[in-house]
Amino acid sequence: MVLCFLIHTVCPVSALSTGESRILYSRVFGAESGDDRDFTPEQRRLMQKEKLQVVARQVRSAVCLSREASGRLCVEYVLGEEAVALGEADSGVFSLGSAELFPDRSAVLWLGVQALAFTLVCRPHENLLLAEGTLRNIARHCLEELRLLGPGAEVLLKSDRVDTLLHRLLPHGQLLFLNHRFAFSLDKEISSYVSK
Repeated sequence: MVLCFLIHTVCPVSALSTGESRILYSRVFGAESGDDRDFTPEQRRLMQKEKLQVVARQVRSAVCLSREASGRLCVEYVLGEEAVALGEADSGVFSLGSAELFPDRSAVLWLGVQALAFTLVCRPHENLLLAEGTLRNIARHCLEELRLLGPGAEVLLKSDRVDTLLHRLLPHGQLLFLNHRFAFSLDKEISSYVSK
């Protein structure tokens, strides 16, 4: 099961300090843990926000290290070049120890496309190849359908469309095995909804 999905920044934004990452979209799947029930809803929300911020900072560090190690120049892509940007995206996986942020150990898969990172936090027994394929599929739809590479694109204003993507591609946090025919019909369905 997928525990959460994030879209956040990995490059410096003028309003943020150098080491910070801004979470543009987050979705947490599953029920709350037993220890969180002693807190008020506001305290739970703040604790969850801090957990997600820690994940975003760790992914930001991983993306920066990957980009420095590869030595590739960061090329800015524009609308219409989403497939190229996704093909040249940095990606990786790392593990979060038990009880660090989530009740059990978890695996964090990330995909860095220009100034954005798409992140999935999964249980460690999940099929990581399937999770990576799902993450790339979600990122592809976000980039192509929501025009996230365009100037002034704001994920915050398009959160309902990201919710719909996740509902179709990652229902209730469950990874789906898709054959080509079903994936094609799902792509058509998502494209028709998003174009409305």
